[in-house]
Amino acid sequence: MERLYDSRLSRLADKVAVDNEDGLTTAQLMLTNHDLKPVEPERRQWGAWNFVGFWIADSFNINTWMISSSMIVNGLSWWQSWLCVWIGYAIAGGFICLTGRIGAMYHIGFPVVNRSSFGIWGCLWPVFNRAAMACIWYGVQSYIGGHCVYLMIRSIWLSWDRNTIPNSFSADSGTTTADYASFFLFWLLSLPAIWFPVHKVRHLFTVKAYFVPCAGIAYLIWALVRAGGPGPIVRQGASIEGSDLAWQFIKGIMSSIANFATLIVNDPDFSRFAGKPSDALWSQMFTIPIGFAVTSLIGILVSSSSVIIYPGTEPIWDPLDLLERFIDDGGSGQRFGVFVIALAFALAQLGTNIAANSVSAGTDMTALLPRFINIRRGGYICAAVGLAMCPYTLLTSANQFTTYLSSYSVFLSSIAGVMCSDYYLVRKGYLEIRELYDARKSGPYFFTFGFHWRAYAAYISGILINVVGFAGAVNGGNVPVGATYIYNFNFFCGFIISGGMYWGLCKLFPIPACSDTWMEVGDQIDEVRLAYDQSSQQEFDEEAVIGNKYDKKRQASI
Repeated sequence: MERLYDSRLSRLADKVAVDNEDGLTTAQLMLTNHDLKPVEPERRQWGAWNFVGFWIADSFNINTWMISSSMIVNGLSWWQSWLCVWIGYAIAGGFICLTGRIGAMYHIGFPVVNRSSFGIWGCLWPVFNRAAMACIWYGVQSYIGGHCVYLMIRSIWLSWDRNTIPNSFSADSGTTTADYASFFLFWLLSLPAIWFPVHKVRHLFTVKAYFVPCAGIAYLIWALVRAGGPGPIVRQGASIEGSDLAWQFIKGIMSSIANFATLIVNDPDFSRFAGKPSDALWSQMFTIPIGFAVTSLIGILVSSSSVIIYPGTEPIWDPLDLLERFIDDGGSGQRFGVFVIALAFALAQLGTNIAANSVSAGTDMTALLPRFINIRRGGYICAAVGLAMCPYTLLTSANQFTTYLSSYSVFLSSIAGVMCSDYYLVRKGYLEIRELYDARKSGPYFFTFGFHWRAYAAYISGILINVVGFAGAVNGGNVPVGATYIYNFNFFCGFIISGGMYWGLCKLFPIPACSDTWMEVGDQIDEVRLAYDQSSQQEFDEEAVIGNKYDKKRQASI
């Protein structure tokens, strides 16, 4: 009976397993599947203009629209906050190109890239860390997308009103029946987009890149015409000066970079589909600061206009709240305009959710359980978690969870620091692709039981430099002023400390599979077979390699 049960379980496991290369060992099945392997030439379909469309599409979203609001509220003038956005996203674009080149050169995603630095099994913690965050953000972004759906329905039927529809949720739940139904519709209608493979989903971003910016510009013109001008915000100066102004300016730049922290580490998940490395370089370097700066400027002007449209009110920074006001005081023509703009914002949220959350979580879950999960299945798991977590409970005014999420993303800088230090400083662009899928302890990326202690020491050091200031930002408690100043440079501190620590440890305790000169060999990658054969039996022993390096240095000195 027990043997029969085991055979049935085995058959079930075989049925749900994803397609894979023949001849792989059990350990290798825990490291690879079709979505984790290097992208073969026929799927490298992302050209330079696809990346331009991708970032134009991603820049037009509600978070970017509102990114200058906190800077202006904290005392900066509109042009100072806009300059922060330009500088911050220009720096973020540089980081994107640093991590994206690894994927564009070797055609591997974030989980596999991290195996070279954190180890074959040690990479699972950074991967799980990012997958969990992506699932949470998927739910939060979907709930914001649900607000867009609410506006679309209400622009057609005014009776769709959260204040008049019977509410089955408690007052402190953070949602109403109408809002939850709109959220569920957005969540449900987003599911088909997850089905498409990553090399095909670029068409979604192309459509979004044309439609959403046009709707955003139309929204700007509409608000300016109704207000008869740009409003008072563009005429007011900074309300702070001296060192307070300087620190707020730095915070504005760092908040722009921190807003991009997730995309900085997961860019290889998209750049791996580039036709050639240059396709993912200049297209990202210039499009990111331009796209995000233009979107934030539109947000500033529209919010400033709202003060004139509705006298006696504070600026309405959330574009969806302003659209809701337009529905209440307009006729059928005005409601049609709200419908079109809300549809554009819904498409914007969908694209952002796919780019920053669904694909990221799907790729990460593929690495966590590659025998049974591919990117598509991982994306649907992410969506299910996003629904089950009830994201509206995290968005109540009394809840600090969104502050925690925004601050926590900065700690991804420690992962990015180790990634970039490993590739650019330690290995000098050289990766042995087949060995990244090798579970044997003789492999150069196996290190100690599959974990790389140097990477973890560097990763933790990058967190520790920011942890006190992080606690103060989340809890609002009193922390030493020095820790606050360090945390004001949070992403740079985490990136530089972790990257520098990793480089130093690898200098003191050398690692195998490195090059003495710059040597990227990704252009030699075509179709990679991972099953072990006689040619893969070369032995790598870390202590032996280190010993040989010291012996050579000693002989050279003699």
